[in-house]
Amino acid sequence: MSSLDSVSIAIFLGAILVMAGILSSLLALRFGAPLLLVFLLIGMLAGDAGPGQLSFDDVRTTYLVGSVALALILFDGGLRTKFQSIRTVLAPSMVLATVGVLLTALVTAPVAKYVLDLNWTESLLVGAVVASTDAAAVFLLVHTQGLRLRPRVGATLEAESGTNDPFAIFLTLMLVEFISVGQSSPGHVAFELAREGLLGAFVGVIGGRLVVLALNRMALPQGLHAPFVTTAALVIFGMAQIAHASGFLAVYLAGIIIGNRPTRAHNSVITFLDAATWLAQIVMFVLLGLLVSPQRLLDSVGPAVIVALVLMLVARPLAVMLCLVPFRFNWREKIFIAWTGLRGAVAIFLASIPMLIGLPKAYLYFDVAFVVVIISLLLQGWTLASAARWLHVALPRIDRGPRRVELDLPGQLEQQLVGYPVRPKSLYFRRGLLPSWSKPTLVIRDERILSPTEADPVASGDYLYLLAPPEKAEALDRFFVDMAPSSAPDPHLLGDFMVSGEHTLGELAEIYGVSVGKEQTRLTLADYFDIHLDHAPKEGAELELDSIVLVARSIGGGRVNVIGLRLPEDEEKAVPLTRWQAFRRKLAEVWSSVAGV
Repeated sequence: MSSLDSVSIAIFLGAILVMAGILSSLLALRFGAPLLLVFLLIGMLAGDAGPGQLSFDDVRTTYLVGSVALALILFDGGLRTKFQSIRTVLAPSMVLATVGVLLTALVTAPVAKYVLDLNWTESLLVGAVVASTDAAAVFLLVHTQGLRLRPRVGATLEAESGTNDPFAIFLTLMLVEFISVGQSSPGHVAFELAREGLLGAFVGVIGGRLVVLALNRMALPQGLHAPFVTTAALVIFGMAQIAHASGFLAVYLAGIIIGNRPTRAHNSVITFLDAATWLAQIVMFVLLGLLVSPQRLLDSVGPAVIVALVLMLVARPLAVMLCLVPFRFNWREKIFIAWTGLRGAVAIFLASIPMLIGLPKAYLYFDVAFVVVIISLLLQGWTLASAARWLHVALPRIDRGPRRVELDLPGQLEQQLVGYPVRPKSLYFRRGLLPSWSKPTLVIRDERILSPTEADPVASGDYLYLLAPPEKAEALDRFFVDMAPSSAPDPHLLGDFMVSGEHTLGELAEIYGVSVGKEQTRLTLADYFDIHLDHAPKEGAELELDSIVLVARSIGGGRVNVIGLRLPEDEEKAVPLTRWQAFRRKLAEVWSSVAGV
């Protein structure tokens, strides 16, 4: 009976842990990735050195759980990655994910050799273990701290953190093999790298396409789409690993393929994976905490802190600066990318590989990675938002998105039903603005279902449902959040034409006949300022768009929400300026140039 009781206690404690993980998602929105350290601490307290007195040294189980968790995290990141957003930053991201990881390991290795008293190969292994940024930590922090990164910076970090894990894992495995076998050759290393990369990419792309095909062709019962996609991701990961390819690269690319194609139940899949990845991270951190020995950790904590500081303050910044030399990033963006090189559970997971193989000093790698992760999440994690504001590379979202309801429509993939509560201060309620690709379908008022014609005019408190393409549903949020207050425009300073910053360049091109690149037509005017200004927007900031000039008229929440259009000179000459108007315009131009420095 005692064995049955132990099983019951394990189920009870496991359920409590899962429930704590679900409730902790509320705190994560406030505290971000450092909250995961709480579960790392729980694992340490439950271990044999803590009050829990639970003896756990099963590295194989930890490696298995870590592999599954990391695969799901990368797959979830791929699903959220829009290829259109990362297409322009593929080159710098790939350089950071490969050359950047290698440079970081090479710069860290001499310090590890000196402070940890290791040989060169063992020092390189320490550098490889801690060299890659953690996709889970980056995705989680950017989301939970409410950061809206500038498109190029955000896309670069997103692509780099999602693709550098495979190279770091390859580097770690090659060094582990060299230490255990005692020899290797450059040809063997090149062959293994090519096989893992190319074959992993092939499995990922083909697997992603097959999942899309199956998801859209099979009539699965309601609610099974998300488990099917999640299981398919693990099948792709396992298949690639069995073929000695990079399963992590394969599952990330499969996520990108699936996320960028129209599929059934797309939003339910995203929601399900949000919960799955959050719980997977919690379980992984608890198991990693169980493997830690506080007594053993005390022996290496001093040198490990030195390794962590050199990694964050020297190795990562140097690697980023060198890798981004050929690309047009300003110094603020480079510093932010360097500081956002967060280390998370991936480093501890990689450090478990030497333990699994049974290498000498295996626990030293694990303890060093453990200390590096804690310092990185505490120091870099909690200062990420402050660094973004100080460097003017990201804008905090001061408003939470509206509660959006999304319903799939059987029989087609092009449209879905999207519902919002109508707020009295929203852009839609005040100005009746909606994008051309959305179509109001029904209104719910006082528990009655009305057509848009019957409900006209829509009142505050109504629920409006629209038809919209699934991939554009999130873009509707901006029309249903409260508008920031703005002052009245000054026609003498900025001309007679004022528009909201949420209008797109394509809409502006249709009205005023300006020339806009095809890839920019969907950008909003506010986004255009975010992309092309290398500092936070200020009133009076100007940008040229073909033959007209865009002038920031009102700033709200760190973004340009009202924009003045200054027409070409030949059109403005029709209304001559007075001397006072000309003086005010000249003064505004001088102020704009000074403020932009």
